[in-house]
Amino acid sequence: MGVSGCGKSSVGEAIAAAFATDFIEGDALHPPENIAKMSAGTPLTDEDRWPWLDAVGKALHEGSDAGHAVVVSCSALKKVYRDHLRKAAGGRLAFVYLTGTRAVLESRMGHRTGHFMPTSLLDSQFRTLETPTGEDLVVTVDIDRPLDAVIAAALEGLADLQTA
Repeated sequence: MGVSGCGKSSVGEAIAAAFATDFIEGDALHPPENIAKMSAGTPLTDEDRWPWLDAVGKALHEGSDAGHAVVVSCSALKKVYRDHLRKAAGGRLAFVYLTGTRAVLESRMGHRTGHFMPTSLLDSQFRTLETPTGEDLVVTVDIDRPLDAVIAAALEGLADLQTA
């Protein structure tokens, strides 16, 4: 979880590979209307996000029903969104919160290609973000380091949660 450009997809894919489970790109679950709004530089509202969060929750629940974990990339910017996903998952749900400075995120967003989210929406994402400080089953990882180090820190944090 985290704002756009923090590496949710790259880290999520690596976590899924490490746990030999499925990875689902949360952006692919957005309704076309959401993608059109974001592509045009219009921030999503809560009303826009609920159908998407329902789709993410359904994917988590289906993985749980099938008896295996699933990794889904999702911004999950507000606590109410994360609580919604926890309930939808129907079991233990851990979040890896990828955090970084605006400068790092802008740089990353400026260098990626083929993504609908413009850098201009980063401010609205930061305004919406409620950090998950103090929430159960959250691993916080600073992204201002090489991707391999970010992935290693995420996996180490998840391992710590499993033994807790």
